[in-house]
Amino acid sequence: MNKGDLVPNFSAPDQSGTVRDLSSFLHDGPVVLFFYPAALTKGCTMESCHFRDLKAEFEALGAQRLGISMDTVAKQAAFADTHHLDYPLLSDSDGAIAKTFGVKRALNLLRTKRSTFVINTDSRVVAVINSELSMNRHADDALAALRDLQSSSS
Repeated sequence: MNKGDLVPNFSAPDQSGTVRDLSSFLHDGPVVLFFYPAALTKGCTMESCHFRDLKAEFEALGAQRLGISMDTVAKQAAFADTHHLDYPLLSDSDGAIAKTFGVKRALNLLRTKRSTFVINTDSRVVAVINSELSMNRHADDALAALRDLQSSSS
């Protein structure tokens, strides 16, 4: 997926096992979908907690945060509980969604690339953030993209 691409709808279970679909989230505003390699690891914890800590900023822009990895529902639940993550963590256990977004690695060691997609309510990608090493960049750049989106639509 690249900027301007239309994202097909998809469904996946969240950390409680409830199947969620992208179109339902988009009904309520833009979505920030961030792929992380593995729950409960140092880098992914830093990234996910930064998204958690910026809750008010995302809400002020009407955007929803969605974390996603190839981890199981049980591991996503443990991750959310351990770090008090207040947004859905989707389980893409077979990697199908990661493959659609072009972030699934050939080797399953790290499973997915650390990538974030800002998706507007029309299902179009408005920003793509890629950084394996700067954990805060994902949320920070997503907020900047959302601010740009808001200012261009007003």
